[in-house]
Amino acid sequence: MTRAFRRAAASHGSRDRPIPSPNIWNWPDVYEWENRAQDVHGAVWTALREAVPWEGRDVLDVGCGDGFHLPLFTGAATVTGVEPHAPLVARARTRLAGRPGIRVLQAGAAALPLPDTSVDLLHARTAYFFGRGCEPGLAEAQRVLRPGGAIAVVDLDATVPPYGDWMRADIPRYDPAAVEAFFAGQGFALRRIPTLWRFPDRATRDAVLRIEFSGDVAERAIRATLGLEIPVGYRLHVRPALTSP
Repeated sequence: MTRAFRRAAASHGSRDRPIPSPNIWNWPDVYEWENRAQDVHGAVWTALREAVPWEGRDVLDVGCGDGFHLPLFTGAATVTGVEPHAPLVARARTRLAGRPGIRVLQAGAAALPLPDTSVDLLHARTAYFFGRGCEPGLAEAQRVLRPGGAIAVVDLDATVPPYGDWMRADIPRYDPAAVEAFFAGQGFALRRIPTLWRFPDRATRDAVLRIEFSGDVAERAIRATLGLEIPVGYRLHVRPALTSP
């Protein structure tokens, strides 16, 4: 997440050029370990389901990577993942082969290959860290949402130690308060979610920290983490579909 986060500081991407995510693009197998370690008690999923129940509804996951989260929308009528990076699309399709009701399309957030008013929940996880600059993606989200639907943006809470401290050390100019103000100004409600990452062993833990942070910060994080668990905070931003004036 955070290596992609650093790259995004220089560019918010475009309709034709997505922002690279060096962690999962370059080390997808390590990122798989990270996904398995995250949110071991399912706190993000509980909060998301409470905010926007998806049973029997059509779900779109924007920036779905290699599809790890798509099967977790259990009970949805359909689940569509959208991902701009072709190798990850291929991994996702392999992962989900034979899973009815789940598909993966190659596209970016600013040009979704879906009809108007075709989605009930649009989910974007660790994709809109900077807030300002993602307006084209939010406009596309609004276009594809049905009345009564909602956008749910999940990102890391850089105000929560220790992970948030390492994030801010990696990107000193990142301002969590400004991002929260951006989403509030766009009509999103905010919920903070404390979670726990748990790794099976130190080697896995250290490999994940090294794809998430620059060298010095990663080594600092490794030295500071004595066990196999890391407290991590998330933010859930939710906005119902806007009504036409």
